[in-house]
Amino acid sequence: MTGIHERREQKKLPERKGRVEGKVAIVTGAGSTPGPGVGTGKATAIALAREGASVLLVDLYPDRADETRQVIAKEGGQAEVFGADVTKDAECAAMVAHAVDKFGPIDILVNNVGRAATGTVVDISEEDWDRSLDINLRTAFLASKHVIPVMAGKGGGSIVNISSISALRGDGTAAYSAAKGGLIALTIDMAYSHGRQGIRVNAIAPGHITTPMVLSVYGPGPRTEYLNQLRAEAGLLGNEGTGWDVAAAAVFLASDEARWITGVTLPVDSGVLSVTPLSMADKLRALREP
Repeated sequence: MTGIHERREQKKLPERKGRVEGKVAIVTGAGSTPGPGVGTGKATAIALAREGASVLLVDLYPDRADETRQVIAKEGGQAEVFGADVTKDAECAAMVAHAVDKFGPIDILVNNVGRAATGTVVDISEEDWDRSLDINLRTAFLASKHVIPVMAGKGGGSIVNISSISALRGDGTAAYSAAKGGLIALTIDMAYSHGRQGIRVNAIAPGHITTPMVLSVYGPGPRTEYLNQLRAEAGLLGNEGTGWDVAAAAVFLASDEARWITGVTLPVDSGVLSVTPLSMADKLRALREP
């Protein structure tokens, strides 16, 4: 149980290049589930701060976001924690007002809040269905609703929505897949509706990445390591993806390097969407479940 976890902890981003220097960013879900590795929100917030942005770290669990803040502060970056339930309209409005008051008009919004839930349309409850759409889709709607007028007033900005390949391929997560698919549709419509205000809107579809939330499902042990190996071997590159890989894509889409890119969904998936399951069968069959 040492190799993969050690490599995951040691993985670093490139040295700072100042790609979002002087910009103001909000990252929702900026904390990370306890455990080895790093979640996508935490990694993205740290990456944006390393590239020069001032970041408001929004999370339902402020103590988790404060761990992110401590990393940023140690590296000399600027960040502040804001505890909020971003399924609530009033709390999203307060979040945006606080960011503007603390750092100035907002340039970047990363809608990262999400929670997976297994179940088909037959066995998932109405409550779990509603909760999944609230967490994975409503949050992006409400945060964007309050950020976009601020961005428009400044002359533009960039919104990055964290979707999933579950929106594009079946995996037995009906509510999660529907919500993340809705997030891609929302991304396209927002790009259309607000492009002439200088606002770019794009989505990222992470693949089988390994994060603390994923690791927490089974806990430490041979079963978790086996599933990690499956995730790695299922992709064309044959190696593990982490929250840092999503963060690198988010920073690019948020930066001026992507100034002519809007309305797209960028898979960060080691090529999973580019290959048929049959083509990978031999590689996966070689892995023996403990």
